[in-house]
Amino acid sequence: MAPTVTFGRDSEEKTKLPADRSGIDGECETPSVSSDGDDRGTWGNHMEFFLSCLGFAVGLGNVWRFPYLCYRNGGGAFLIPYVFFLVFAGVPMFFLELSFGQFAGTGPITIWRVAPMFKGVGFAMVMISFLVCIYYNVIISYILHYLFASFTSVLPWVTCNNDYNTADCVEGGHVKMAFEIYKCSKIGGDYFNGTCFNATMNATAAIMNETLQNTNFTRVSPTEEYWKHFVLQISDGIDDMGGISWSLTLCNLLGWVVVFFSLVKGVKSSGKVVYFTATFPYIVLFILLIRGLTLDGAMDGVFFYIKPDWSRLAHPKVWMDAAVQIFYSLGAAWGSLITMSSYNRFNNNCYRDALIISFSNCATSVFAGFVIFSVIGFMAHEIGVPVADVIDQGGYPSPFLLIAFTTSGLPYSNSYSLLLQFGMLEAVLSGLIDEFPTILRPIKSWVTLGICVLQFLLALPMVSQGGIYLLTMVDWYSAGVSLMIVAVTECLVLSWLYGCDRFYDNIKMMLGSYPSIWWKICWKVITPVVLLGILLFTMVNHTPVTYGKYEYPDWADSLGWLMAMASVVNIPIFAIIALVQAKGSFMERLRAVTQPTAEWGPALNHDRDLDLSEPELNEKGVPVINIVPTKDEEKVDLSKSMERISTV
Repeated sequence: MAPTVTFGRDSEEKTKLPADRSGIDGECETPSVSSDGDDRGTWGNHMEFFLSCLGFAVGLGNVWRFPYLCYRNGGGAFLIPYVFFLVFAGVPMFFLELSFGQFAGTGPITIWRVAPMFKGVGFAMVMISFLVCIYYNVIISYILHYLFASFTSVLPWVTCNNDYNTADCVEGGHVKMAFEIYKCSKIGGDYFNGTCFNATMNATAAIMNETLQNTNFTRVSPTEEYWKHFVLQISDGIDDMGGISWSLTLCNLLGWVVVFFSLVKGVKSSGKVVYFTATFPYIVLFILLIRGLTLDGAMDGVFFYIKPDWSRLAHPKVWMDAAVQIFYSLGAAWGSLITMSSYNRFNNNCYRDALIISFSNCATSVFAGFVIFSVIGFMAHEIGVPVADVIDQGGYPSPFLLIAFTTSGLPYSNSYSLLLQFGMLEAVLSGLIDEFPTILRPIKSWVTLGICVLQFLLALPMVSQGGIYLLTMVDWYSAGVSLMIVAVTECLVLSWLYGCDRFYDNIKMMLGSYPSIWWKICWKVITPVVLLGILLFTMVNHTPVTYGKYEYPDWADSLGWLMAMASVVNIPIFAIIALVQAKGSFMERLRAVTQPTAEWGPALNHDRDLDLSEPELNEKGVPVINIVPTKDEEKVDLSKSMERISTV
């Protein structure tokens, strides 16, 4: 049996590939770690990488969308399809991308030396991350706004005596009482001390409810009015963009300043930030859970969340919702996982990381469900309606409203959003700089600044009065069908075109042993089938973008599809370019652009120096290896060396 061999990444100097090295032509400068800011660098330690990946995988989708899907799809029964797709699609894709990025040590564009025809997949990843970064920082600006607004003795979203409040605004627990007063007035009575007097008709509570069930009773909490009329200053639709909100603009600017200084030195700076941004959300989630469970009506919400409805498992949409949630939650195909793992030491145990982070992501989703539904139960108690009615109003309530409704604006979402921002923007920067290292790496700080400024300017329409409609449209289309297409292409290229056997060899070079055959089955069959199923289901069941009850005009839907295709179109474009630039007949060109280039492989020379073939053995069964390379490649017998050592 061949001896186990592991490698470490050179952290002291740059290496050059010799021109006569087998399989590699010419000279290739590779990145390394040093004090020089021009180097690509690596994580300071394993914990920085682990926390960065954990923070990227755990986001607002875990905190809010997962609990909502549990409610809609059978409560606790939803965990069955959720765990199913976690095992068969989520974890395999997560492990694949961590291994892929760590082995090559490059960004999401340059890494497609593995199959140059598909370099467009890398550009598609960068484009998707670029688009999502724009509106994610606007989300950060919302949270920063609430954070600053909470530094007052009286929170502005708990009263109805502000200039922006309407006649429908009712404070706190008075919402329920206001509805009783409204019902009493409809039958000609006078409401006093919880009783309706002098009614002109003798109506029981049941008759009153039947009479009023189709009546439009409008009462709005000050929290919702603060969100709509003060924070958003919302217009009537996307056709009316209105003016810029300067408070949100300044918060957005502050968000980009934080992002810039966190990324200006690459992982050397962002790696330190994650110690706070990845751990603080868990602390605050725990605080919010304690706070939520002490509120009136909280347990009604919790029971609503965990009560299983087994009959829902017979509906195909429940299974598709679980698959989509797992896929988006873990963050595969954005390019961010490839980027973050590319900064790892070559022999980092990415297999262990993939399992721990994936299942931690799942556990966080379940935990966050208890937090959210304890809050929703309290909201239902305050408003005086069933828990189901709280959720059904307008689809589902904004997480910002939940934060403001139950706490003094604790910004737990801020850290999640910042981590997502770091991951996606670093994918954009790494993709471009690794593709054009000679031009861009010496001026990485300026490149980072330029992209931050560009994205700040592109986000200005999203902080206008009609900005929420634009943000929702970008969110709806920028990372939907396009992300699925990228993921399916990536999985098929690596498992079938490059080949699972070669990919397994690459993993053995890093980990010292082959992974189990389970991953090969997933990558070649199960995971592509699952991803194709999600893609087809998403396209067949596509509905145009909406915001609450607002329906977008047709031109907005068309614009959204153009935005979605702007990333995917890179795949055929770069495939055609690769074929045109290749030489020979069509089949010769096709073979050339679907095989790894000479530069493909680990970024550093000594990480490449591994012979996976069985070593030569002497008569005693001891491997004969080259201990010291010489001109004549003199072979040294380990058994003789050991005998000499034993006689000393």
